[in-house]
Amino acid sequence: MSQSPTLTRRYSYLGPAGTFTEAALKQVEEAQGQEWHPVSNVGEALNDVVTGASDAAMIAIENSIDGGVTVAQDALATIPGLRIIGEYLVPVSFVLVARPGTKLEDITVVAGHPVAYGQCRTWLDAKVPAHEYMQASSNVQAAADLFENKGVDAAIAPPGIEEHYDVEVLASGLAANPDAVTRFVLVSRTVPMGEPTGADKTSLIVELPEDRSGALLDLLEQFSTRGVNLTLLASRPIGDRMGRYRFVIDAEGHVKDERVADALLGVKRFSPRVVFLGSYVRADRVAATIHDVHDDDNFRDARDWLREVIEGVDS
Repeated sequence: MSQSPTLTRRYSYLGPAGTFTEAALKQVEEAQGQEWHPVSNVGEALNDVVTGASDAAMIAIENSIDGGVTVAQDALATIPGLRIIGEYLVPVSFVLVARPGTKLEDITVVAGHPVAYGQCRTWLDAKVPAHEYMQASSNVQAAADLFENKGVDAAIAPPGIEEHYDVEVLASGLAANPDAVTRFVLVSRTVPMGEPTGADKTSLIVELPEDRSGALLDLLEQFSTRGVNLTLLASRPIGDRMGRYRFVIDAEGHVKDERVADALLGVKRFSPRVVFLGSYVRADRVAATIHDVHDDDNFRDARDWLREVIEGVDS
């Protein structure tokens, strides 16, 4: 009796080949040997997931220098039915490339992704002080466009770009901070929740119930009183009127951890809208620091005590 063939899974990522997003996807063990689909932007990648065209999408969510990738945060806040199922870190460095024969003194127009340009601006101002900047959808695309757009003399690109395009590397180490890292997340449709590992992260997006003094403090207390540390707290405008914000939150721990579950229940009671984005293993595998008073057993003991009180059981 013949076995049915294994179904090929499809992964969308910001292309073309050679981007940092592709480097993040290379870290996903189950994605190796599967179909990889390059796309032009975050919206297209997530739409592939929503429509079922792809099983998952790799997107950049945060940079250690520039903070959150707002287009990704806003998309996750407004597109229903998505879950973050993995987190990956990619060290970020850049090279300056040009068409063969181009010299540094020939450069007047430099193309690159806005985030990359911001990280390389100091170097470019020092070495190419009179340069003009042209925005590109990705740094790899900026390199590819060197042969299509004759008005661009050089491109900011990731190391190894010369393996994909016939470009010449004019300089390396452009980034102002050599320790820069970009955080990527793998996003799928809603899936059953896995089990805690002890080194997990939970992501959610929360709206405040009203614009009043102390509202944000009330939100944060849902976590602090339960011993849940936050690794990210960022605000994004909701967009319906001035002064209305949603908060992007990353918390240490897993939704199946008692302290995290209790905190999320408090948040849900407090907020008119909570978007749960997922609980997943941290890329750095750093375990959460938990004080004894906030461990799972203490939460269970407290619930058992309350049940006995309600039932009239002597304790």
